[in-house]
Amino acid sequence: MRKLVLLTTLLMMAVMTQAQDFRFDEVIYSPTATTFQLFAPADAKSVKVRIYQEGQGGKAQKTVKMKYLDGLWRAEVKGNLMNKFYTFDMGKGECPGVFAKAVGVNGKRGAIIDMNSTSPEGWASDKHPVCKSPADLVVYEMHHRDFSIARSDAQYKGKFLALTEPWAIEHLKSLGVNAIHILPSYDYGSVDETRLSDNQYNWGYDPVNYNVPEGGYSTNPYQPDVRIREFKQMVQALHKAGIRVILDVVYNHTYDIEHSNFQRTYPDYYYRKTADGQYSNGSGCGNETASDQPMMRRFMLESVKYWINEYHIDGLRFDLMGCHDIETMNQIRQMVDTIDPSIFIYGEGWSAGSCGLPNDQLGMKANIPQMPGIAAFSDEIRDALRGPFSDDTKAGWLGGAPDCEESLKYGLVGGIRHPQVNMKKVNYSQKPWALEPTQLMSYVSCHDDMCLVDRLKASIPNISQDELIRLDLLAQTAVFTSQGVPFMLSGEELLRDKKGVHNSFESPDSINHLDWSNLKKYPQVFAYYKNLIALRKNHPAFRLGDAGLVRKHMSFLKTPKSVVAFQLKNYAGRDDWRNIIVILNAGKADTEVTIPDGNYTIVCCDGVINEKGLDTLKGTKAIVDAQSALILHD
Repeated sequence: MRKLVLLTTLLMMAVMTQAQDFRFDEVIYSPTATTFQLFAPADAKSVKVRIYQEGQGGKAQKTVKMKYLDGLWRAEVKGNLMNKFYTFDMGKGECPGVFAKAVGVNGKRGAIIDMNSTSPEGWASDKHPVCKSPADLVVYEMHHRDFSIARSDAQYKGKFLALTEPWAIEHLKSLGVNAIHILPSYDYGSVDETRLSDNQYNWGYDPVNYNVPEGGYSTNPYQPDVRIREFKQMVQALHKAGIRVILDVVYNHTYDIEHSNFQRTYPDYYYRKTADGQYSNGSGCGNETASDQPMMRRFMLESVKYWINEYHIDGLRFDLMGCHDIETMNQIRQMVDTIDPSIFIYGEGWSAGSCGLPNDQLGMKANIPQMPGIAAFSDEIRDALRGPFSDDTKAGWLGGAPDCEESLKYGLVGGIRHPQVNMKKVNYSQKPWALEPTQLMSYVSCHDDMCLVDRLKASIPNISQDELIRLDLLAQTAVFTSQGVPFMLSGEELLRDKKGVHNSFESPDSINHLDWSNLKKYPQVFAYYKNLIALRKNHPAFRLGDAGLVRKHMSFLKTPKSVVAFQLKNYAGRDDWRNIIVILNAGKADTEVTIPDGNYTIVCCDGVINEKGLDTLKGTKAIVDAQSALILHD
């Protein structure tokens, strides 16, 4: 047995060496012949490539046996195959391979197209919007369908092209966000692209073809070039508006194992297994990919590079980053730096179950110090504000829960070591995990949990509408004055709700859609969000981007229970304002806080923000209204 294991290991190492120049170009086209190549077991009985006229249905026009050579299976098919479709078959079922760049409807067959023809006019001159530091980002997470499906004046409801329409661009620019995090937009499995009139819904965390845009968000999923061109048009329109595009990538698992392109080309190679031979399930979705395997790691690297180079993506959010090994994540960061260091990378610093590797080797939140230039979501500040993920009915600091202040302070400093943050009192983390504040994503809600409105309703019995709005605005004030990178769920600026649904991944539009009528119902909410974002963008003190500067300029003031207050002092970040004081009061009563003696201008008070000034204050006593924020400067 030991000899067999050693022989298998040596064979695999030889295959890796022989295939080292393989860059996942499974299809190499020329007008006279097309070469197909596939990474599959050397001992496979038969590997074939089939050529089809259409993306679904019909018999193969040609079937060609592939030959194993230098670590890959290869075949050359004579003739001009432009606009034809293909599949690989090594005995586990037909599939388009692992790195298809274009596919037919539902992604069952790969497509051979002219990628140059998919680029909109002016694409060659399209550039990443300027971003000097991740601290300057304001990230807005959205689902294509949520955002536009209920918008009365949208021409392309639920499509990529909705984000090219004037109403969409104007809303985003008016709000002030400068980075759009789009939920999974590659070809995923749970929506049947032949039945789009059925109004199917899914978030898309069920990958099929990782390197092709989802057909359900295109105007014609049957035409392989359409989804590609329309995705690029979306990116181009957002870039022209100065908005960066962040892609949600889900390399940690596949839709299933048996039917996945990975399993159908090289069985069991791309998945981790437990010691007893079962499939590891760190994703909570029935499987877990093996980022530490050489060709899986290379696949991830090449896929990231492809999205950046072909689609001009400005950032990546890694789903369940805690399933990926640290070395792979660092190699991705290093590769991306050679393309454009401003491309932002962040992820979920946890897994959904036990992984096939020990935690100290994985991209967990606690290991962020080993992953420079990569950020993670902070559940510390999230749950401090609104309560634990595990129980929707439990309140956090916003609802009067005790002992949340230290966790909130940890999020406000950006997750770094700070002399005034007692880590023994911080939830989930016993020591700081961010080396720089730009490694912490500051947020209070996102797609895969109750949105903020629903959580406040669930955790605070009989909450009034006025109290709901006050606490909503207070929560986001903490997020957007944090030294971390601020992140918000789309529609929060409209006081969005999801009818109390916690996990709406396949709920209908009636649950997930943005209610645009709320713009008129709650104009004060949008105005506050807009002015809060502008306040952050206009004042570098709120986004220092450097741990040393945060420790130097940011200090906490002594406050009563339910109140957290801090000062940004001595022209922090070369701000125009000398000293800025932020007081956050979750209590139900107006509260007095002692502040350094001075002559202050109040710019935020009782749910209103005006940088030119709302009032003035002189002395050492400040009164902050119940369940609201007070921001002043001298």
